[in-house]
Amino acid sequence: MRGIMVAVGAVIEDDEGRILLVKHLPERKGYWQGKWICPGGRLNLGEGIREGIEREVREETNLTIRLITPLIPFERIVKEEGKTTLHVIYIDFLAKLVGGEFRPGSDVGEGIWVPKKDIAKIWDELHDDTKRLMEIAIEPLSTST
Repeated sequence: MRGIMVAVGAVIEDDEGRILLVKHLPERKGYWQGKWICPGGRLNLGEGIREGIEREVREETNLTIRLITPLIPFERIVKEEGKTTLHVIYIDFLAKLVGGEFRPGSDVGEGIWVPKKDIAKIWDELHDDTKRLMEIAIEPLSTST
């Protein structure tokens, strides 16, 4: 493990009340592989949180967003054979889609827009950390429209 990772991302809502979810490219492998997640990634040294979120979303989706509300941060500590293999702190915002056309980029292989009311229908396809993020975001999401 290379230390604590600070991951930044966004729960992006479009004008139709849909949420963007993405999946990493299969060859990328790793902790988030094979499950739906929200766009985001590692915060770079010297980069502000908002700047990092906007950069990650742009790199992964080709979309422009407006950050609305910060969400409660949370962490994930993964241990294997008694050793910590991953320690990530998630800092996410609710965001509104401003522009651009979705085009997978960087390490993203695919994306889908899911109506907020239908997130529960694909719950088992979400990464565990994304489930936690959706639980944090659900109340603000239901009052933001």
